[in-house]
Amino acid sequence: MTSPVRFDRGHTDDLMSFLTASPSPYHAVASAAERLEKAGFRQVSETDAWEGSTGGKYVLRGGAIVAWYVPEGAAPHTPFRIVGAHTDSPNLRVKPLPDTGAHGWRQIAVEIYGGPLLNSWLDRDLGIAGRLSLRDGSNVLVNVDRALLRVPQLAIHLDRSVHTEGLKLDKQKHLQPIWGLGEPGEGGLIRFLEDENGIEPGEVTGWDLMVHSIERPSYLGRDRELMAGPRLDNLLSVHAGTAALAAVAGSATSGADLRSAKQTDKLSIPVLAAFDHEENGSQSDTGADGPLLGSVLERSVFARGGSLEDRARAFAGTVCLSSDTGHAVHPNYAERHDPTHHPRANGGPILKVNVNNRYATDGSGRAVFAAACEKAGVPLQSFVSNNSMPCGTTIGPITAARHGIKTVDIGVAILSMHSARELCGADDPFLLANALVAFLEG
Repeated sequence: MTSPVRFDRGHTDDLMSFLTASPSPYHAVASAAERLEKAGFRQVSETDAWEGSTGGKYVLRGGAIVAWYVPEGAAPHTPFRIVGAHTDSPNLRVKPLPDTGAHGWRQIAVEIYGGPLLNSWLDRDLGIAGRLSLRDGSNVLVNVDRALLRVPQLAIHLDRSVHTEGLKLDKQKHLQPIWGLGEPGEGGLIRFLEDENGIEPGEVTGWDLMVHSIERPSYLGRDRELMAGPRLDNLLSVHAGTAALAAVAGSATSGADLRSAKQTDKLSIPVLAAFDHEENGSQSDTGADGPLLGSVLERSVFARGGSLEDRARAFAGTVCLSSDTGHAVHPNYAERHDPTHHPRANGGPILKVNVNNRYATDGSGRAVFAAACEKAGVPLQSFVSNNSMPCGTTIGPITAARHGIKTVDIGVAILSMHSARELCGADDPFLLANALVAFLEG
C-alpha cells in the first residue's frame, strides 16, 4: 500500500533556507534542532540521567546531532530505524594563527578540509562562519554572511600555460584568501569577530572557523527543474532526515500512525544520526567512527528499563539508511560512469552498491529500501562505480561494522560533488524525504 505523500516542491524551498542558515556543521545541527523543537522534541544532556518517557528527544555534540522518537508501546528491546548522514562539507578552514599576508595584502591562513574541488573556491565572494570558544567555557556560533574574503585567481597573462597544461594549485601557496590591505596584525581576524558579535576583546580563546560562498541557493533551468547550492553533500540528507523524523513523530502524536497493543512487536524507534567529520575519515568524538550513536541508542534502551540482552535484541533488529549524495551521470564525462548504471536528476533516490564494501548495501538491505520507496510511491535508481575508477565511501560501512547493524547506502544523485556549489534535480530532495518517511514508519 502506498503511503500518503508528505513532501513536495515546498520541501526544496525549505532546503534552500536550511542551506543558507547552515554554513558550518555547528549551524547545521542548530538548524535541525530548531525544526525538531517545533515538532515537539526536547534536548537532553549527555551528563544528565535519562528518563524512559515516550516522545522526541535529541542530543547535540559539536557538529553532530542524534534525535529519536519513542512511540507509545515501545519495549526496551524495540529495534531502531536510523537515517544516518553527515553535516560537514569540504572547504577552507582557518588555521590557529589566522592573520597573514604579503606585499600589502592582508590575508587569512587556511587549511584544506576534506577533498574540495579547489578551483571552485577561486574568485568567489566568501563569508566566514563557525564556532568561537570563550574564556568562560561557552561557545558562540558566528556567521559573517557577506562578502568578506576572496581567493583571487592568477591572471591569464601571468599563466599562459593554463589552457594547455591545466590549472595547477598549490594548497599552501595559492588558496589563502585576501580580506584587506595593509600589514597583517596579530589577532586581527579574531578581534574583528569579537566586535561583530558583541564579545569583549580577549574573551575568545579558541575557534573552529571556515569560509563559505555567500551566493544563495537557486532554481535553474528552463523549467526550474534543477537546484544549485552549497553543501548539498551532505546537508541535503540532513535536511531530509530531519523533515522525515519530524513528520513521523507528528503522525504518531496525532494518532494517525498509532498501532494497536497487538502490534507493538512491529514497532520501531525512528532515529536521525547526523555526524561531523565524514569528509576526513569520521574518526572523532562527533564522527560516525566514534561512540556517539552507540552510546545514545544504548542509553535509550537502558532508560526504558532494558538490559544488555534487550540492547542486543534491539540492535539485531535495527536497520540504518546511510544517506549521502552520489554521482548523477555527467553528460560531458559519461565514460567515467558505469556503462549500465546512469542515475539521472529527478529520477528518485539512488541505492549505492559496491561489492568491496565501500558501501554497506547488500541484497537484503536493497529489499528494505525498495519496499520503502514502493510504499512512498517514489522511483528508485541504482548506482555502482565504473570498475576502472576508485569508489568513494560513506558512513555506511563504518556504522555497520562498529555497531553490528544492517546498513544500506542510499542518497541523491548530484553533479559537481565537492564543489563550493553543487547541482541536483529540484524534485529529488522531496522524493528522498518521502522515502525516508516510509522507511522510518517501518
